[in-house]
Amino acid sequence: MATLPESAGTEAVGAATPGAAPYPVVVMDAAGCVVELNDAASALLPGTRPHEPLSSPAWLATAHHAGTSSEVGGEIGDRFFSAQQSRLPDGRTAWWLVDETAYRSVVAELAAERERTRFLAEASSALLASLNLDRCMEATAALAAEHLADAALVIAPARPRKLPLVVCDQQGRLTRATVSAKPETVPGLAEALRGFPPVPSRWIDPATAPDWLVPEGFGEVGSLVITPLPGHGVPAGALILLRRAQQNAFSGSEEAFAGLFAARAGAAMSAARLYAEQNAVADTLVRALLPPTLQQVEGVDFAGGYRASVDTELIGGDFYNVHPPGEDCPETLAVLGDVAGKGIEAAVLTGKIRNTLHALLPMADDHGRMLRRLNTAMRDADRVRFATLVLASVRREDRDVRLRLTSAGHPVPLVVRRDGTVEEVDTEGTLIGALPTITSRTAQVRLAPGETCLLYTDGVTEARGGPLGDTMFGEQRLKRALAECAGIPAAAVVERVRMLIDEWIGDGRHDDIAVLAITAPRGAHLSAVDGTTRGRYTA
Repeated sequence: MATLPESAGTEAVGAATPGAAPYPVVVMDAAGCVVELNDAASALLPGTRPHEPLSSPAWLATAHHAGTSSEVGGEIGDRFFSAQQSRLPDGRTAWWLVDETAYRSVVAELAAERERTRFLAEASSALLASLNLDRCMEATAALAAEHLADAALVIAPARPRKLPLVVCDQQGRLTRATVSAKPETVPGLAEALRGFPPVPSRWIDPATAPDWLVPEGFGEVGSLVITPLPGHGVPAGALILLRRAQQNAFSGSEEAFAGLFAARAGAAMSAARLYAEQNAVADTLVRALLPPTLQQVEGVDFAGGYRASVDTELIGGDFYNVHPPGEDCPETLAVLGDVAGKGIEAAVLTGKIRNTLHALLPMADDHGRMLRRLNTAMRDADRVRFATLVLASVRREDRDVRLRLTSAGHPVPLVVRRDGTVEEVDTEGTLIGALPTITSRTAQVRLAPGETCLLYTDGVTEARGGPLGDTMFGEQRLKRALAECAGIPAAAVVERVRMLIDEWIGDGRHDDIAVLAITAPRGAHLSAVDGTTRGRYTA
């Protein structure tokens, strides 16, 4: 704020005439009559005469009659002045008038700029609070209607003859809709949706706005702003601001500020759209890589369980699958494996192995040949990765189930007999993908009704936890747990193993865990229904 120089004190006024002062000065007596005024004051107050009461400006006359000792201020014409007084020795009062118009304008502009900065910061936080595109569009429309206009519309990139939009009306109500219209029907909209610079609002006739653009009950549109929502490389949409006819038209600075807000909103919407697209791709891949839901196949019970090394992820490096018999594969083929590594990268390799094994199903009668082909396929990849797995060819023979099992560097399967005895299957082989040639040995096992063969990954036996927090679960604990599972269904065996492992690990870190149980159902087989759904059995 402008102030008087120190030389303009009481003593200075008493010693010099007002005519020498650099500011307009009005000297008045105690009754409020003008005693003297300098040239600057005469030019500022042309109707004021000496020896007459001061009538204008009224705020100065009022302050003088009230005996106000503090600084006062008010308008004179189209400018704003402050008035400071100096008491003269003879009882008169000199009022110094200081033009503060420019100062107040700067202060107001600074306050407005601070408010804009605060709004943009809060808007950025609100817009980035969610990666949901619908909520981001709604937040954009609501913020724009509250702070920038009487109503706002956010329009997503146009589909063929369709305009998805969110409307926030004058009452703050949000509405979602899809309008069958061409962007070219609104001047500047087609350009904004393509990311071109906005058309100045003075070039847009509000009377040309189509009915779908104006919220119900809004009234006559007085001013219209259409600005693009810039995204990451591609436009994120367009923002439309509406003001009623009774309001002032959008100024150039307001349109520029709307562009700043639109840049932040567009970035947030673009990030939300990109996240949605990536999330859809990830969901598709995860669904393709998730272990399948197992059921009874050809009168044999199958059950599986899986837990990724990171609890927030659904997939990892362990996998299992069951391939029902077909034209090229007379027996059911069960596979359980463990890929080196964890997380998404390992899961992608499990997908490759699963697809390769599916292509090799015609060779399922010869496990060794199948594993050699798989080994060649993995070594032909750009990066050498290895995996361990076990193959199990399953065939029901009367009430029993016959298994052919081949391990490729994998923990040997365990068989739970009806009397609780747990046996290791005599099979072994070379892990897949590490060496140019591999060897394997296939074992045959026969399961009587109620007996189970369990395939598992080393994440089970190497799970660390227990009372001390760092003890491995180990094979012996697994065998003791399986001894208690004699005669129970495959799903119950899997659930029992998973429960014990989860309790053992607690909140500790662990590797991927996968188990697959193959059980010969108890009782006589009466019907096979369709070969995949459960049949009926007698006790």
